[in-house]
Amino acid sequence: MYGTIEPTPDSDQHVKLTTHQKALRINLDPERYGAFAEIGAGQEVARWFFKAGGAAGTIAKTISAYDMSVSDAIYGHCKRYVSRERLQAMLDHEQNLNLERLRDSRGDTTAFFAFADTVAARSYQDTKECHGWMGVKFQAHPKDEDSQVTIHVRMLDKENVQQQDALGIVGVNLLYAAFFLHHRPEVMLESMLDNLTTHRLEIDVVQFSGIEFRHVDNRVMNLRLVQLGLSGAAMFKSSGEVLQPSEVLHKRPILIERGSFRPVTKVNIDMISCAHSRFLAEIGSEEEHVVELMEITMRNLLTEGKIDLRDFLARADALAALGKTVLISDYFEYYRLADYLARYTTEPVGVTMGVANLLDLFKEEYYAQLEGGILEAFGRLFTKNLRIYIYPLRDQRTGQLQNVESLEMPEGLRHLYHHLVERGKIKQLDNYDPSLLHIFSRDVLERIKHRDATWEDMVPPEVAEVIKRHRFFGYTETAMPVADLTKAAPG
Repeated sequence: MYGTIEPTPDSDQHVKLTTHQKALRINLDPERYGAFAEIGAGQEVARWFFKAGGAAGTIAKTISAYDMSVSDAIYGHCKRYVSRERLQAMLDHEQNLNLERLRDSRGDTTAFFAFADTVAARSYQDTKECHGWMGVKFQAHPKDEDSQVTIHVRMLDKENVQQQDALGIVGVNLLYAAFFLHHRPEVMLESMLDNLTTHRLEIDVVQFSGIEFRHVDNRVMNLRLVQLGLSGAAMFKSSGEVLQPSEVLHKRPILIERGSFRPVTKVNIDMISCAHSRFLAEIGSEEEHVVELMEITMRNLLTEGKIDLRDFLARADALAALGKTVLISDYFEYYRLADYLARYTTEPVGVTMGVANLLDLFKEEYYAQLEGGILEAFGRLFTKNLRIYIYPLRDQRTGQLQNVESLEMPEGLRHLYHHLVERGKIKQLDNYDPSLLHIFSRDVLERIKHRDATWEDMVPPEVAEVIKRHRFFGYTETAMPVADLTKAAPG
């Protein structure tokens, strides 16, 4: 009567169903029963279940509290209506009502759920970013404790009706994934944009919680968002909490250090500290207003051809020990990073890097895909109130110090380079600690692997403690210096 449902395979391979098939399979599942609460773009998710047929077996209630006073009366007052806070209030309220009203009559055989979204879609006179929060709080089985999946979406279609359509599809995808794929969180992520493309919608935050996801590390899941192309970047703070970029970066000055942080060294910390002091002095902002980010690019994480999750978590945990906020991005080219940050702020942006990275910045092959080449890239990079702070390099072979003044650029780029220096777009850091210039991450990594205990003096004490406690980066035992190991070797 309602059409056919393709079976879901037991393997890890994800098989795509149409949105209609997904909605119908949920409707025909006798265990699933719950409420839909949608604010901001019609009741587009619930509509799919009514269209598929058999919705009476799934939908206990639909509600759309558009009026702010009505919404506050139901869910309580909040500062922002399109926010994680409002979404959580909606999910908690609706699931509690499900249990309060229906548990006694059908709780033995029903797995209750509450679906909610709160979004700001395109209006006829609005050109602001269109985005929203969406989530489902659900019982995987009758009488089970609740689990939850929350996502933040950016709607990229130009017309309101198209955005509504995309929102309905991703909502069905989210519900289907929660009900039938919750035992495979990474497959859940792959399924989120079924029957959509990243040209229509991006997912830049995903948060798993509850009993079904008690072993899920949300940092890894948000890294997967970037790896799968569902988002260009992911952000989390030192506690491991996943952050939504606009909530953190909105109208705030930003300072970024890009690195491998494998592991994070005293040089990395001196670099961001020196740049922070200069940045504050130049922009005249309060210290607590500046957002400081330690960025790792996907290209850096994929140097071995695939992501080593233990290696990723080692870097993240070491940065977390220092209280740093981490940005994982797919923006290898700095002008793309600048474009990304410009979505959220018009305040000054500072980027700090070493001399070697500055040389890479001027490699023209990185801009071959741009019609205007390096000039177009630099136009996009430096027109966004962005400045670059350079940390010096001591040549290990000659002992010579390389900095902004002494750096030799290819002949065809010298005038461009000197122009940017004279304009104050590229600045030399002069408040650095010269006693740290011998430290390189790759050298520290080798010392750890070869049980040379001198590595501990090259990283902050908090980082050394984390590396030893978790045996990160190949650490095995409390080591002796290389010279002592040589003496102790037999023969």
